[in-house]
Amino acid sequence: MKLPTLKEVGTEAKLLLIGIPVFIWTMVPIYHMFLFAISPKEDAFSGKLWPDHPTLHNFHIVFYQEHYFLRDFWIQFWNSTVIALSAGALTLFIATAAAFSISRLRVPGGRWVMNLALFTYFIPAAFLAVPMYRTMGNYGLLNNHWSLILAMVTIASPYAIWVLKQASDKLPVELDEAATMDGATTLQLFRLVYVPLMMPSLVAIGTYAVLLAWNEYLYAFLLLSKDTNITLPVALGNFLAADDSPWELLMTTGFIYALPPAAIYYAFKRYMVGGLTAGAVKS
Repeated sequence: MKLPTLKEVGTEAKLLLIGIPVFIWTMVPIYHMFLFAISPKEDAFSGKLWPDHPTLHNFHIVFYQEHYFLRDFWIQFWNSTVIALSAGALTLFIATAAAFSISRLRVPGGRWVMNLALFTYFIPAAFLAVPMYRTMGNYGLLNNHWSLILAMVTIASPYAIWVLKQASDKLPVELDEAATMDGATTLQLFRLVYVPLMMPSLVAIGTYAVLLAWNEYLYAFLLLSKDTNITLPVALGNFLAADDSPWELLMTTGFIYALPPAAIYYAFKRYMVGGLTAGAVKS
């Protein structure tokens, strides 16, 4: 058995010295959120590392909507789910079709489309919020889920197109030629050759788009206003409008809302790094 060299030990020690503080820095807010969630209201700000009387009563209040701010919890949770999945699916469809057209079909002007798409990121998304609000108002889409879905697709698509185009460029062109010689149409080439080979990148981009829409607050706050139409992040912000905010319920709801993204990430994490970095290094 080969013993590690001094240099390898030093490298691992440096990684640990960096990784452990970063891990603690990341986990402390999550721990405090969970601490609030299992604490009675009178113990929420006790400052203890563990409550004297931990309880799941806060979760019962949230699940059964037994508080004024939680009266539409499940409707708002459903709104977030529908908007996130719709934005992810639409972004994936647009980005996949665009990347296929630019990379494999070599459509005229494809490079210009790529450059213009990436150019949109020179403008911060927050600066586009008011113009987006005005645009959705002109089309009568305010307080409609489609306004937020389209806004999220607009924000996510440029990056999604760029990543998928770079990953598509790595696929051997001989595969397209062989399929064409066998009589495959463009649609068959896309469905039977392109999509299966691009699956890791498609999963990664789909996950990225879903999580982007799931966590969105600014656009959701501007474009949706009715209590039964808003998403849960906006509803969480309403907790702070009270003089005596129920922090234990706010943190419980936030903790519940954070579970689906965590589950999605761990379910598809083996695709995430490979899918999002595909094409980053030219082979």
